Amino acid sequence: MPTLRTLNDIFLAIADSPRDRAMLFQDAAGAWQPISALQVYQRVRALAETLRSWGVRKGDRVAILAENRWEWAVADFACLAIGAIDVPIYPNLLTDHIVPLLVDSGSRILFVSTRAQYEKIAPRSAATPLEHIVIMDDDPTATGAESFSSLIASGSPQPTPRDPAFDEATRAIQPSDLATLIYTSGTTGEPKGVLLTHGNIASNINYSLAEFDLGPADSCISFLPLSHITARHLDYALYVKDVLVAYCSSFDKLPQALLAVQPTILVAVPRVFEKVRQVAEQKASESPIKRRLFAWALATGAKHRDEIAAGRTPSSLSWKLANALVYKKLKAGFGGRVRYAIAGGAPLGLDTAHWFASAGIRILEGYGLTETSPVIALNTENANRMGSVGKPLPNVECRIAADGELLVRGPSIFQGYWKNRHGEEETIDAEGWFHTGDIARIDKDGFLYITDRKKELLKTSGGKLIAPQPIENKLKTSVLVGNCALVGDRRKFAAAIILPNFAALEPWARERGIPFDAREQLVVYDEVRAEFQAIVDRVNATLANFETIKRFRLVHEEWAVDSGELTPSMKLRRRVITQKYAREIAEFYADE
Repeated sequence: MPTLRTLNDIFLAIADSPRDRAMLFQDAAGAWQPISALQVYQRVRALAETLRSWGVRKGDRVAILAENRWEWAVADFACLAIGAIDVPIYPNLLTDHIVPLLVDSGSRILFVSTRAQYEKIAPRSAATPLEHIVIMDDDPTATGAESFSSLIASGSPQPTPRDPAFDEATRAIQPSDLATLIYTSGTTGEPKGVLLTHGNIASNINYSLAEFDLGPADSCISFLPLSHITARHLDYALYVKDVLVAYCSSFDKLPQALLAVQPTILVAVPRVFEKVRQVAEQKASESPIKRRLFAWALATGAKHRDEIAAGRTPSSLSWKLANALVYKKLKAGFGGRVRYAIAGGAPLGLDTAHWFASAGIRILEGYGLTETSPVIALNTENANRMGSVGKPLPNVECRIAADGELLVRGPSIFQGYWKNRHGEEETIDAEGWFHTGDIARIDKDGFLYITDRKKELLKTSGGKLIAPQPIENKLKTSVLVGNCALVGDRRKFAAAIILPNFAALEPWARERGIPFDAREQLVVYDEVRAEFQAIVDRVNATLANFETIKRFRLVHEEWAVDSGELTPSMKLRRRVITQKYAREIAEFYADE
């Protein structure tokens, strides 16, 4: 039954727990260390006391610029406990992107994780409203920064482990009080500050994992950026279920963390699953024997993927043999104990879902937006349909507009955009329906399907609408494709900019005796282009004629957050891509 009113109810639930392992973190030597529920409480109380002593009051903004770590959660809970509004900032942003966010939000305090993050801001802090910068690492050379460890150790001593006055003040925060100001990553425009209340997020958490059988024996690695509402919501929901949360500060550390923690829950963006698939296929191609074994195992698994999707273990002898020889090795890379694998943040793609189900791994796809706190729909243990994003949560109303856009309404819908009433009026209509900007459909059984972004649909000069994301996802199922972007708006046909997966393409080229000293040489070889043409042809065979990719160009420069092609949540910035490759795109259509 739903019980949460505010996010502080989650913090107090942790405090009420007798657990000696509420969180895990890696120490300087790389060993995993526990933090008890009582330690979480005491550190949050001490930090909240410090914030109050600095004059931080209800409604003040406090920014957090840090990778995933236990200090992030403690800083977050401390802000929420006193009614401050925290402003999470992606740690991979550059100074010129961070400073405007600090200024726009009016943040008075900034928590940073490392000296490197501190150096991004310290020289420019005078141009911001910042009064204090707190560094989580113990670094006495960071002149001008407050020490996080000193602050949590300096709280007033209590005669008992709990402080009744602090608890009472924490409970006084209301569902209507603002909890966080989250700047969207901006795939199509400038970031906007989304305002979410305690009640918005709490109402969503009450339902998001309600159908999942989770408890103290379960664990999850927190590695998706906590600056994104998806990761934060997940951690909150797991704490409610008494699940152990292990913080991983870097994606590079994830493979080792999976083996060490052996989580039972894995939540990731589709790109993580796509990378796992590419690595598995690349390793399988190392020898003819491996290749044949892998192909046989996937073909065997494909016959049973509906059973896997339904949560059943196939009983056939061939499947059991394939599981012993192939599937278990793939699962071992995730730690070997994952019971729930969940994808969100972007479309998973039916092909990827089928591939993993054929390998004995069920991925439950979900969907949501920052403005919806975020979960709108989620496949569950007992209701899963591959290709869909699941059924809407019980407290979220959905309807499809005449143009196919998904509209949603409910208590988890945001309060508007920071300093931007015009943006709010554009997205929330007079009846309270939030216009998601996503094109969707709902089947007869109530499962929701997201087909594309409304603003990203390509309209050919012949009037045909093309949804680029499903086609891009099909291309990315090839181990040789790192990333891609479909183009062709207001043109006669669709074309593609393709960034190869050079980790796979370079050994592929060496095996065939193709000489190259640099990537820009590799992408122009006829043999390489022919291989990618074959990939495009295979995808085209699954598309309607008006959707097919008529031309493509291979490019060699990596797409990254720093260079602007990707958002901090790793989505394509199409406007940047089309501007960067304007000459190549013009060549596609030079004969029009």
